[in-house]
Amino acid sequence: MHRCRILYLVFTVSITFGCHFVFSQPTLSYRKVITSLSQPVEIVSAPDGSNRLFVVQKLGLIKVYDKSFNFLGDFISVPGITTNGERGLLSLAFHPDYKNNGLFFVYYTNLQGDVEVSRYKVSSNANKADTTTRTIIITIPHRAAGNHNGGKLNFGPGGYLYFATGDGGGGGDLPNNAQNGKVLLGKMLRIDINNTTLPLNYSIPPDNPFVSDTTIADEIWALGLRNPFRWSFDRLTHDMWIGDVGQNKWEEINFRKAGETKGINYGWRCYEGKATYNTAGCKPADQYVSPIFDYPHIQATGGFAVTGGYVYRGSEYPSLNGYYIFADYVSGNQWMVSDSGNTKVVKQQTGGFPRSIAAFGEGEDGSLYVCSLTEGAVYKMEATTSVQISILEFAGKRIFSNVAQLGWRSTEQNILQYEIEGSIDSISFTREQIVPAKNQATENIYQLALSMRGAQKKFYRLRIVNKDGKWDYSKTIAVNNNPTWISFIFPNVIRTRLMTTYISDAYDNLLIYTINGKLMMHKSVRGFKGRVDIPVANLPKGMYLVKIANKNGYMTQWILVE
Repeated sequence: MHRCRILYLVFTVSITFGCHFVFSQPTLSYRKVITSLSQPVEIVSAPDGSNRLFVVQKLGLIKVYDKSFNFLGDFISVPGITTNGERGLLSLAFHPDYKNNGLFFVYYTNLQGDVEVSRYKVSSNANKADTTTRTIIITIPHRAAGNHNGGKLNFGPGGYLYFATGDGGGGGDLPNNAQNGKVLLGKMLRIDINNTTLPLNYSIPPDNPFVSDTTIADEIWALGLRNPFRWSFDRLTHDMWIGDVGQNKWEEINFRKAGETKGINYGWRCYEGKATYNTAGCKPADQYVSPIFDYPHIQATGGFAVTGGYVYRGSEYPSLNGYYIFADYVSGNQWMVSDSGNTKVVKQQTGGFPRSIAAFGEGEDGSLYVCSLTEGAVYKMEATTSVQISILEFAGKRIFSNVAQLGWRSTEQNILQYEIEGSIDSISFTREQIVPAKNQATENIYQLALSMRGAQKKFYRLRIVNKDGKWDYSKTIAVNNNPTWISFIFPNVIRTRLMTTYISDAYDNLLIYTINGKLMMHKSVRGFKGRVDIPVANLPKGMYLVKIANKNGYMTQWILVE
């Protein structure tokens, strides 16, 4: 029994709470935070710890605001752009190492109508760019029509710059640009802006999918897009979400998991949404990736121009975490996508949402924003949630080196399972264990141990999934991985019929549980202090958790009955 000698007390109180949930999706609302803008088309944050917001305006001016939405100044006015129709300044992206190198990139249509990406550097004033540092990175011919310019820059894993281009405009992609591998229109592109291969101001990442294919340009990451005006990476998983504006009948959302985004064909102009459009010269259907969701050109339940959004990864609204939110620019409808067992569940939202949403934006802290082009305003997304299960108590503590014990009590109905997620920073969580729900008519008690190895402190939360696939989160608790040597039972290996306790404070009850959470003994200790011998002759051999409690808190200790 040598292993049992390490069962000295382990008592580390974390956070305990009770809460009541009413199971439903989070309810979205929007609060206006910035006004008096001129045709805002994007909201971007800089990765420098400042929590500032940069608002891109179609006519070329970028404004900067602090985290409280106070105006800090005009960051830059980008010259040499065409702004008629769908043209203009369309996107801004900061270099991943912006805090040190001050580099940022803008996407716009130049005076000839071509799509262009340029690089700038911030000046000595953090709220002002140095306009003399402009370097044109790439120019893509786009003069036939003024629409379908694409227009979103994002840095992805590895520090490469991704951007999505439209098919060249007009209607129906008559030149078939989106399927033409020699043309950079209607594509997702990926370039290396940290290295230069003359005469270019960029180079091709060596793992781009078509570098060995002479029929497809090396810059191309994926094909078959119509007008991917707004798209994003999930900041946690790096999955790719693309809102691609449709032609006559269908708008679509494309999704690919990280690691599965390259070298694929999204199908335009062969397909519009999941429906065939013009299959002349097209490959078999299984050669194209279908959208995970498309909606028709109907005002009430659909719309006419999709605006791709973001997956919420902020900490302010835990119940919203993991939902992808997007909207339709014309109808004002919005949808939320949840992942239930790797199945994307899409539900339309209702409410008085801002109209003419040209873009969603992500703050440095994970907050989400939208900008209304016609209102000239930026709104902050907020959420309220009611959840239909009562978590009476959720707590965690360190029970011995590198091991945390979590426990919760609940009243529940039709719950499928609890997914325990852990994190070392309270932002990025990973699933560590799944516990099937008991759904007993009386109180349900859960207890389990998890590894804390390598962490000074860990954060835990419950992802509660019901039998319909809907889910929500509990609050987050913290457990310190540092020993606190407080013992009230000695010895904790019980070889006689008595358990000797030392009660140093006024406690009301002593309870003994099995490792599965079954209550084996409940004894009143009110009025007792000092040494108290508790008979345990009726306890079978095994390990037990002893808890002494009063209205102000409790202590626990493991014992082994031999």
